[in-house]
Amino acid sequence: MTVTGPRIVITECDHDSFAAEHDIADAAGAALVLRQSRTSAELVTHAADADAILVQYAEITAEVMDSLPRLRVVGRYGVGVDSVDVAAATARGIAVCNVPDYGTESVSDHAIGLALAAARGIPRLDRGLRAGAFDLAAVRPLFQTRGRVFGVIGMGLIGTATARKAAGLGYEVIGYDIAATPGAESFHGFASVGLDELLERAQVVSLHTPLTEVTRHLIGAAQLDAMRSDAILVNTSRGGVVDVDALVEALRTGSILGAAIDVHETEPLPPGHPLTTFDSVVLTPHLAWYTEESYDELKRRTIANVLDVCAGRAPRDIVNPEVLGAPGRNSTSGVAA
Repeated sequence: MTVTGPRIVITECDHDSFAAEHDIADAAGAALVLRQSRTSAELVTHAADADAILVQYAEITAEVMDSLPRLRVVGRYGVGVDSVDVAAATARGIAVCNVPDYGTESVSDHAIGLALAAARGIPRLDRGLRAGAFDLAAVRPLFQTRGRVFGVIGMGLIGTATARKAAGLGYEVIGYDIAATPGAESFHGFASVGLDELLERAQVVSLHTPLTEVTRHLIGAAQLDAMRSDAILVNTSRGGVVDVDALVEALRTGSILGAAIDVHETEPLPPGHPLTTFDSVVLTPHLAWYTEESYDELKRRTIANVLDVCAGRAPRDIVNPEVLGAPGRNSTSGVAA
């Protein structure tokens, strides 16, 4: 096959197949290569002639971008772009694309699953039964969902989907969003409250916010202290939204009942991490996003976005649309022949 389009480098990724990306890249005449870069230096070497890069976990800093003179677009496998210096990219005319809504149903399903698993003590009961024990006392008290309060922090697409599913289970749902005025509006029929009220009332507090300088450690010692003693904290957003040291202390002292965490400040979660020592904690390895449907959608839309930018088209998803059509790297003259 003759390559007439841009060169796209997948800088690092733990997916088990890239057939979906190749389907789209090959049809567009683009060259797509995978380079498992372990360091920034390796990434720069591997992507030196790239018009576009697809990244999963790699930190794309101003220095990295300055070392990639052909780079016109960064496509991230995921919703969050906290690993990419968007301001630096914008200043250099480099588009940054993500897939903000691919995992709405998958992540909200997982959040509900984590909440129920923790609230019902299911992992602890499972471990006990496998060891030949039946210990109801270990998980008491247990409560039905109806009549309990489910608080959602971050009422975007995923937060709203989680709220809808929680309400279907019988929870009373309340929501807080940093961009909303508490009480002045509702979130698709769910009550809008302030953060203090949500923490005071909710037996489940589910986090669905991006990681920004405003939301970093949004849940810290003061917020955990304000939560109910029978509350469970669920995090399927970003690890940095929670001060993990404060969470460990809250669990140690019993100021909250438990936690269910899919995302971690350090990933993978180190062996022997304090969170692994609590029976009241349910842990999963940052896979809330995954279903077969979301996996395929993520891969196809990630590469489609960068191909659109390289072709001079507006992509479906772009974080910094102001770079489109601006002088600099995003002029169509930069497309590889």
